[in-house]
Amino acid sequence: MKQVITKKNKIMTMEEALEHIFDGCTLMYGGFGGVGTPPTLVQGILAKGVRELTLIGNDAGFPDIGIGRLVTAERAKKVIASHIGSNPNAGRLMTEGKLKVEFSPQGTLAERIRAGGVGLGGIFVDVGIGTIAEEGKDKIVIEEKEYLVETALTAEISIVHAKKADPLGNLVYDKTACNFNPLVAMAGAFTIAEVEEIVPAGELDPECIATPGIYVDMVIPTKGVNWKWAWQ
Repeated sequence: MKQVITKKNKIMTMEEALEHIFDGCTLMYGGFGGVGTPPTLVQGILAKGVRELTLIGNDAGFPDIGIGRLVTAERAKKVIASHIGSNPNAGRLMTEGKLKVEFSPQGTLAERIRAGGVGLGGIFVDVGIGTIAEEGKDKIVIEEKEYLVETALTAEISIVHAKKADPLGNLVYDKTACNFNPLVAMAGAFTIAEVEEIVPAGELDPECIATPGIYVDMVIPTKGVNWKWAWQ
């Protein structure tokens, strides 16, 4: 007989999720070029009218795709990313002085987020030594080699997009949507996962779970998903 798991149900509504996202908060998002960024949550944030966000993620999305929708609508005051080239609106706003942008090399950015998720204060890298990238940063010498100190990144809220989840918050991602999402899920003080399919607890293959439920505080269905049966 199959064991019935009766842990806390983390499945909530969009309205409940949006209660945690507020003006001026630091919002970290998963995905790569829009793929893996939760579309329903982005739409909800736009509809709620949240402003003055500090956004942390790999890129600035596209003008009308992913986190780029928030950038285009001028809802962000700052973006920390590896590049913004896919969203010309981000470049325009930066040039106009309406958006502050902090660039971080992609690998360094991923490690800064991972460091935040595991409780480290930062990482040491040699990328940027001798360039303008080292301006304002501390340095450290280890075994006669110089490194820049890159601070860890965390956020008040993390939002991720997964292919499947169970009511315990365990997540499975689809292909490249796995980019940054597992790291982002770890680095948020409160993590909200938007998912395409919600299955009963115990149905996910443990070998396929990329984010354990311990990192996820809330699960919401992407638009159009009927999830109520998942806890029955």
